[in-house]
Amino acid sequence: MFAPSDQRLVKRALENNKQAWLELVKRYEGLVYNYALRMVSNRDDALDLMQEVFLSVFRNLAAWRGESSFKNWMMTIAHHRCIEHYRRRKSFEADYDFEQEASTADWDSPEAVYSGQQQGQRLVRAMQELPIEQRVVVELKFFQHLSLQEIAQQTEAPLNTVKSRLYGAVSKLQELVEVV
Repeated sequence: MFAPSDQRLVKRALENNKQAWLELVKRYEGLVYNYALRMVSNRDDALDLMQEVFLSVFRNLAAWRGESSFKNWMMTIAHHRCIEHYRRRKSFEADYDFEQEASTADWDSPEAVYSGQQQGQRLVRAMQELPIEQRVVVELKFFQHLSLQEIAQQTEAPLNTVKSRLYGAVSKLQELVEVV
């Protein structure tokens, strides 16, 4: 059976249909959580941010005009909540737990699993060294797969600024990952 569109779910949620709201949350909770986790590198903070995002989305659901997709609108809210969190804390702690299970279907050998985990750890640590503006652009480009134009819209920055931040971030990441 076909899943209802975001627009239809929003309309039903605005009519106090709890099931429609829960479907929206279920549809996007992983996306919002993973975005927050990559931005703050702390699972508890990411969970808190995810709750803040969905609370903001719920409170402002009637304000969504459909000019952009619901997903982009929601991720803009997530972006702003992460920036607010960053400003409140001013310093990030790299306490991300990297003990992640790897499926045997994805890896050929234990050595490959270990090597992949080590590379992932280096990349996440290197991302924490980036200024927040660059980290956001990297997150949106490589993890959310947004175009540069979409990133400019979401961050409310000029396109050339987004390009500059991305190229600066990639250059810095290359240096940081090679050094580690």
